[in-house]
Amino acid sequence: MPTLPDTSIAMVRISILILTFIVSTSFNRPVKWVAIGDSITYLNDHADETGNRITKGYMTMISSRHPDIQFVNKGFNGWTSCGIANKIETLGLEAADVYTVFLGTNDWWQGKPIGDISDYKNGTGDGTINGAFRIIVNKLRSLNKRARIILITPLQRGDFVYINDMKNNAYGSYRDKNGQTLQQVAQAIEDIGALEKIPVVDLFNDSGITLDNMVAFKRLKDPDSGKLRDYRYPDYVGIPFNPETDEYPYPAEAIDMTYDGLHPSDKGYQIISDMLGKVLIRR
Repeated sequence: MPTLPDTSIAMVRISILILTFIVSTSFNRPVKWVAIGDSITYLNDHADETGNRITKGYMTMISSRHPDIQFVNKGFNGWTSCGIANKIETLGLEAADVYTVFLGTNDWWQGKPIGDISDYKNGTGDGTINGAFRIIVNKLRSLNKRARIILITPLQRGDFVYINDMKNNAYGSYRDKNGQTLQQVAQAIEDIGALEKIPVVDLFNDSGITLDNMVAFKRLKDPDSGKLRDYRYPDYVGIPFNPETDEYPYPAEAIDMTYDGLHPSDKGYQIISDMLGKVLIRR
């Protein structure tokens, strides 16, 4: 049986080493992830603003399991898709391998019109949620046309009371706001994903985070006796809450999927990270 000359054997060994290096580095190359969102994203890096009721958010949970994923937090407290679209050139967005867009809950509460898919198709501007998403998607593609874009629908929400200022409160998604439901906002985001053939993580419908488990209870004064009682959903709906005189309605033992009726607890963030992580790590 013929044998290879020593020089040929050496060349084969070098080729194998080069191929091994290329394969190794391509699989280990860090993946840059820019997460665009509202306070649910922002709080990932600001646990102190939750009264330390969370330990880490969904981005940290994902990156701790997948160290090759390096995230950039572009979450903005209280912001809407319309507001982000309006300020898109001032946000310091960077080129990345993957972008997630997790918006919509503040659009709903602030009464931003949803519009319809034609606003997205025709790029009608930041006056509607559909038009705003067109601006956001266009910007991300301009930064890296090969980047993956993942949309995330808003979570359902219970009665929100801000832990650092009880005057900042809002009713839950069991009611509409300005004639629009939060579910309609979620559906608009689903429709955009279907049109663009980009993945959507549907937290509103598929996370199992619902009005029933947002919190274990809401502690309010019984309108008849004036004594504090722990009300579960839907029993707390319509029970008056006075931020000037009442105590914070969500003590630590009321924490369930959220710690304040809106923002996820560690348990809620774990569900988000599990659902998003499955989509994010697909290469």
